[in-house]
Amino acid sequence: MMADDLKSYERWGSLDGKRVLVRVDFNVPVERRDGRWRVTDDFRIRSAVPLFEDLLARGATVVACTHFGRPKGQVVDEYRVDPIRERLAELCAGVTLMENLRFDPGEEANDPTFGASLVKGFDYYVNEAFSASHRAHASIMIPPTLVPSAVGPNFRREVEVMRGVIDAPARPFVAIVGGAKIGDKLGIVKVLAQRADTVIVGGGMAYTFEFAQGRTIGSSLFDASYVAECTELLTHENILLPSDTRGLRDGSPVGPEGGQDPVLDFGANVPDGCEGFDIGPETIERFTAAIAPAATILWNGPMGLFEDDRFARGTEAVARAVAASSAFSVVGGGDSAAALKKFGLVGSVGFVSTGGGASLELVEFGDLPGLRALRESPFP
Repeated sequence: MMADDLKSYERWGSLDGKRVLVRVDFNVPVERRDGRWRVTDDFRIRSAVPLFEDLLARGATVVACTHFGRPKGQVVDEYRVDPIRERLAELCAGVTLMENLRFDPGEEANDPTFGASLVKGFDYYVNEAFSASHRAHASIMIPPTLVPSAVGPNFRREVEVMRGVIDAPARPFVAIVGGAKIGDKLGIVKVLAQRADTVIVGGGMAYTFEFAQGRTIGSSLFDASYVAECTELLTHENILLPSDTRGLRDGSPVGPEGGQDPVLDFGANVPDGCEGFDIGPETIERFTAAIAPAATILWNGPMGLFEDDRFARGTEAVARAVAASSAFSVVGGGDSAAALKKFGLVGSVGFVSTGGGASLELVEFGDLPGLRALRESPFP
């Protein structure tokens, strides 16, 4: 599935008098300040502005729609899109934003009636929500069956970059996979073990691999249901695991506020009564040395609990190694993007993907439900 197979909205020409619905992913972080909810990271909103401005310049009436949080099919005041609407108005006046799609249970149920209601009165539909297009939800799947539809420019770029990295990477190709949940990442590790020259595995997911090696991991994150698959994957000689760990004794407080308990440096084994939260200094040296000669880098997921400054060293070292590399680097996933922002490195990598799960699924399966819906749209 390549981006060339996707239809562009530019084929529609002038849009004078036409109404265009744009599916975006404005599921952005907010916080309450001065008695009001405000957007704290508007990257996804700003990314859609060029598309909005082009559609408006062509004469269209533009309406955007997004999900926000997990209201579970009910109207929940906390998940109203008011702060997003306010920030959008500041960045691009003239675009209307619908209320949260997930207030209706039909959205996540992929209900055809709800999907049809979204495009009633619209002439065209554009999907600019790459990061939501791994979900077969009504706003993604139904509109392309009912009105002429197109891919947005950011969505197209995401597909071009991700497919290019997987199908024709410059060598050496180094993939870095981290994060907490091994169940979310094991599929992509399997694919990358076949395609990359080196696959670096870190974060909480690494402890299940380490257990499969016969090492002790104390109370560190672990999922017994994946040990057999990890054991099989470790037959690939290109998988690089941590060789030491930093952590704490059980019961020690962790998180953004940190704590006063002493940080412990473990070797290859985490003892009972202790838990690992970051890669150790030896691993940092090994991982950064593996990144240095890369010509292509794909990074998804942190190396530890980087929100706690005591356990940010591994993620920061990897981030700086990626940024310093002359390779074409692609960073995906909200945590990895947040790490780049924390360490002031956002502008130092080749491409930052807006899609975490969508990027992983595209790499793993080569397609997404949202891509299929656009590809199979019956309109010329």
